[in-house]
This record gives sequence, C-alpha cells and structure tokens, in this order.
Amino acid sequence: MNYVNLGRTGLKVSPICLGTMNFGPRANEPESHALMDEALDKGIQFFDTADIYGWKTYEGYTEQIVGDWIAASGKRARIVLATKFQGEMGTGPNDRGASAKYIRSAVEASLKRLKTDYIDLYQMHHINRDAPWDEVWQAMEVLVQQGKILYAGSSNHPGWQIARANEAASRRNFLGYVSEQCKLSLLCRFNELEVLPACQTYGLGVIPWSPLEGGILGGRPQVSEIMRRGRVESVERVNKIAAQLDAWEALCKELGHTPSQVGLAWTMHLPAVTAPIIGPRTMEQLNDALGAVEVRLDRATLDRIDTIFPPAGDPEMIRKSTNPYRYETPEAFAW
Repeated sequence: MNYVNLGRTGLKVSPICLGTMNFGPRANEPESHALMDEALDKGIQFFDTADIYGWKTYEGYTEQIVGDWIAASGKRARIVLATKFQGEMGTGPNDRGASAKYIRSAVEASLKRLKTDYIDLYQMHHINRDAPWDEVWQAMEVLVQQGKILYAGSSNHPGWQIARANEAASRRNFLGYVSEQCKLSLLCRFNELEVLPACQTYGLGVIPWSPLEGGILGGRPQVSEIMRRGRVESVERVNKIAAQLDAWEALCKELGHTPSQVGLAWTMHLPAVTAPIIGPRTMEQLNDALGAVEVRLDRATLDRIDTIFPPAGDPEMIRKSTNPYRYETPEAFAW
C-alpha cells in the first residue's frame, strides 16, 4: 500500500478509505469487526464514520460498533479515524448544527461512543448556514488545543463555502479545512466543476463518497442485487442507462479489472482526490476493492471513459444529474 498525504497536511492515509455506514444496518457487529480487521491487515488504515450512522435513532450506533472494535483490538494508534457532526442527534433545538455549544457536546458524545480520547479528522457533515465561520473555528481551535481533534474537514460543502471557510480560518491563523468529503462518481460528476478546483486551490484532500454510485458501477452482480431489491428509482435509473453500463462493463473486461476496481481507480486519477470511500458489506467486496490500487489508467483510457460517462462540463450531463445531498442544483451551473 502506497500511503498518500491528506490534502496539504503531513498526515499519511491509505489511498482507500473504509466507510462504515453499513455497519449496523447491513453488517452486524461481528461482521463489521471482521471487515475492520481485514482492512487494516491489508493496509487500509483510514476509517470514516459519523454520529448519525446506524439504525438506532440518536444513539450513534455505528460509532459504537467502531468504538467496540477499537477497545477490543487495541489498534487505535494504527488507524486514522474520521467522524462527522452536524446532523440531528436529539429532539432539542441545540441537538444538531454547528454552534459552539453543539460542537462541544457532539465531540464529547462521539469520543465516548468511539472509546477514544481523540479524533484524527472531525468533519462538518453538511454545510450549516446558521453558525458564522468565526464561531465554528473558535470551537474547533479549542478542540485542537485540548487534543480532542487533530484536523477539521468538510463534507457536502459547495466550492464557494469551502473558500469562505478557509479564508475565515486563515484570518484567525488556523489551519482550517484539510479535506472535503463529497459525492463523486462517473455517474455524478458535477462536483468536478467547482468543488474539486476549490479543494485544489486551498489544499483540501477530496474523499469521494459513493464512488460506485451505490453499486450501479460495480458490475452485473451488484446491479442484479440493486434490481432484486427493487427500489423503483434505482430500477428506473439502471434501465435508463443500460447501454452505458454495458459499454462500461465491456471496457473494464478489456482492461482486465472488475468494474468496481476501475470505478474506484478513476476517482484516484482526479486532481485533489486523496482516497475514495468504500462501503463493503462482505469480505468479497472489500477484497475486490483493494485491487483498485493496482489499476493504472492512461490518457487514452480516461478519454474512452469520458465518452461513456460525459464529464461535468457537458451540458446534457449537468441537466440530467441529480444529487439530493447538494445545496446547489445542477441547473445552477447551466448558465
């Protein structure tokens, strides 16, 4: 495993990040612990979670699973641990957000669930329009001084807010955001328009989530599973892009790698990307994803991929793209 720097920092992380959103809802605790053991044994030491993950409302169930593994394994020092805050974690008016009060209580709750005394990367899960940046950074500065977090990161932030945030941090002589976790895949490319350039400019490492578009880019077995589960919107989407998926699978076969591996490798070739997030539910999926680090895509292959999945600058791609987690709609870029 060739480790890479997280953005402009000196922190080394694996070029693949283990996402834990399936831990609890789709993988039970023993399965989740086995996946973490296997990932670390194979060199993946960058783990990502969030306080709102898990099916038990307000209880941070996924963080608890990760915390139990940390306590049982004794391997906390070997991993780079990332988690997130900002989502609703209670019924009170201050049980979510980015106020100094909530950031303080949220980090304490995550530390308790994760059974650790520090978080390597603490990320704001979505942009918050209520708290001014000076308030956010004042709270983060205190946490850094206390040793409770080492770095701050963003998630699902538009490019202009990344710029605002880091300009505000700079005025305070604070490091600011060092990473951005955004939705990015061959079927969701419009973050190439502004988010990636903003991250390049400010030195943020991009951590793409859903790089295989919920399994749609993972090849026939995963697509068959999506169709079997029968979510109407997913089935309709797969049917609509069937010709693209056939061309995609044919190209991956020609390259001698699985679609999952090529899809992950494609994100690694993008400027500013540090590590795509994988969300395996099984050991087979984990080990398949590991093969992505061996994939090399030359310019000619990248151009062929662009013909199958047009880049973000293509007006038709902008018009058709959808992402419910964005705060700016695709139409906002269609000037």
